[in-house]
Amino acid sequence: MHKQVKYKISIAGFMITFIGAVLFSTKAIFVKRAFADTSSDVLTLLTLRMLFSLPFYLIAAYFTSRKMGNVRMNRRQWLYVLGLGLMGYHISSYLDFSGLQFISAGLERLILFLYPTFAVLINAFVFKQNMKRNQKIALLLTYTGIAIAYFGELQIEMSPEFFWGSFLVFLCAVTYSIYIVGGGKLVPVVGSAKFTAYAMLGATVGIFIHFLVAGDYHNLNTGAGLWWYGILLAVVATVIPSFMISEGMKRIGSNNVAIISSIGPVSTILQAHYVLGEKMFMEQVIGTLLVIAGVLLIGWKGN
Repeated sequence: MHKQVKYKISIAGFMITFIGAVLFSTKAIFVKRAFADTSSDVLTLLTLRMLFSLPFYLIAAYFTSRKMGNVRMNRRQWLYVLGLGLMGYHISSYLDFSGLQFISAGLERLILFLYPTFAVLINAFVFKQNMKRNQKIALLLTYTGIAIAYFGELQIEMSPEFFWGSFLVFLCAVTYSIYIVGGGKLVPVVGSAKFTAYAMLGATVGIFIHFLVAGDYHNLNTGAGLWWYGILLAVVATVIPSFMISEGMKRIGSNNVAIISSIGPVSTILQAHYVLGEKMFMEQVIGTLLVIAGVLLIGWKGN
């Protein structure tokens, strides 16, 4: 019988996850600005993101495979890592970038934040992990807040493109939750840095093949601005936070990472208001306060 791993919330684990979630939240801001300032399409922007991320993950893969205590993965583990990478950073990212063409950055992050619900439910019903009382209360607070903010935005914008964009980001949340749960199972076995490096390399190969088959090469010559957005997406919104989130899963477990990451929607909404000029409304403020309450609950219950 598989022994369930129990995690405690440490200060270091909490802060690593918290900062990683905030950095991840800059992604929607960079994508919206890139669409507004350049003539880039989804696949080109996504390809540049992974192109500039590639050297970091190659270096990480090299060093993690040579360090003492390196765990050699068997064929099944290789397939899981590469498959999770494709799910979490190829399919999910493509759905997410596509949805951002039609909805605001703030709403995108709120919908995307459904992934912790799916992650916790998968862990509870598939892997039979018990949810702690504070996790249940935190989920109730954060998702009540998200629901209030979401329905508030529905009063502002309702169109076919709006619902299509929302649906694409919803699918992104589903696929990303699979990556989170799968990572939570593999990271304790192979290590967080190694898992992240090879998962991202798998996603990068998938995206490059996607671009070779369906990409528009002329869009790569739209100017230096697009390439700078690619660098920002790669380093600030992808490389650094991906390693931090994986390290967080190693230290405190995927359930706790999913809940602490509730700071993401708050961070995105604030950035969208001050950087993109998106309007803030009362439902959004109320929802944000509830999300913050959920995050503080997790931190307070820890060490």
